[in-house]
Amino acid sequence: MHLPTTTALRVIAALSQHGTVSAAAVALNMTQSAVSKQLKTVESVVGLPLFERARHGLVPTDAGLIYTEQARIAIGALETAAVRTSRLRHSRPVLRLHVLPILGDRWFMQRLIGFTDLHPEVDVQFVTYASRETHRDVDVVFRFGEGDWPGWTADYFLGRDVALVGSPMTLERGGGLARLEDVAKYRLLGHPQTPLGWDEFFAAHGHDVPIGAERLALSYYALVIRGAIGGQGLALAPRTLIARELQSGELVNPLGFGFESRNVYWLTTPAERPREGVLKLFCDWALAEAARSERENERGEGGA
Repeated sequence: MHLPTTTALRVIAALSQHGTVSAAAVALNMTQSAVSKQLKTVESVVGLPLFERARHGLVPTDAGLIYTEQARIAIGALETAAVRTSRLRHSRPVLRLHVLPILGDRWFMQRLIGFTDLHPEVDVQFVTYASRETHRDVDVVFRFGEGDWPGWTADYFLGRDVALVGSPMTLERGGGLARLEDVAKYRLLGHPQTPLGWDEFFAAHGHDVPIGAERLALSYYALVIRGAIGGQGLALAPRTLIARELQSGELVNPLGFGFESRNVYWLTTPAERPREGVLKLFCDWALAEAARSERENERGEGGA
C-alpha cells in the first residue's frame, strides 16, 4: 500500500489550515509548484480529490478531512519523538512550545525575535501538532478557552477584547449598521470548534441571535479573518490579532461593537513543573509582551 511521505502530510495539513496553495507554500517554505505537485501525488494514490475550490479558498473534501486528521496525528507522533530525542543531544537550554496556529501567525512569530535577541543561548523549539502524549514533553502550551485545565497552571494571555469586524466593501454593500439588529443583514462567519461565537456576542448585548441570520462555518479561524477581509461577511476577532487590518482599513469595527469574551488565549505550563530558569524567563517575557500589545490596541484605537 502506497503511503504519503512526511512532506505530503505536511502539505495536506498546511492546505487545510491556510486555505490556499500560496499561503501553504509560505508556511512550509516551499514553492507553490512543489505544494501542488505533492497534493496531486497524494490524490493520485488516494483516487479521490482531497480539496475543492470555494469562494474563500480551498476546502477539504470528505476524503481530505480524513487525511488532514490523520496527517496531524502522524506529524504529532514524529514531533513527540523529535522532542524526546533532542533531550539526549542538547547541551544548551531548550524551551519547547506549542502555539496555536492563529496565535502564532498573527501575534507570536513576529515578536519571538524579541526573546531570542535577549536570550540567544536558549534553543526555542516548536511542537506544531500537539497531542496529550506531546503535551507531557512541552514546556509551554498556549490554549484557547475559559482557563480551566486540570494539571496546568494558566495565566491570561490575550484576546479578551473581541471586536465585530467586516470589510468596508461588505458594510457598504449591506447598507451599513445603524443598530445591533442590522448585523443580521450580513453573513456571520465563524469557526465550528472555537467557542468564540455569535451566541456569546449577542448575549453580551442582551439579545438572542436573530432568526434567519445566515451563517458560514469555516474550518480554520484564520479563514474566518481572511473571509472577513475578502468580503464574505462579518466576523468576531480579538482586537489584538487584527490590529494591522484595523489600522490599514482592511477591516473596520462598525459603531465600536464588540464584547469581553470569557474564552481567551492562555499561557499554560505543567502544574508540577516550577516556573524557574529558562521557563520563568520566557513566561515573564511573553506575559509582559502580551499585556503591552493589548494596551496598544485598546478599544477605540485602530479603525473603530
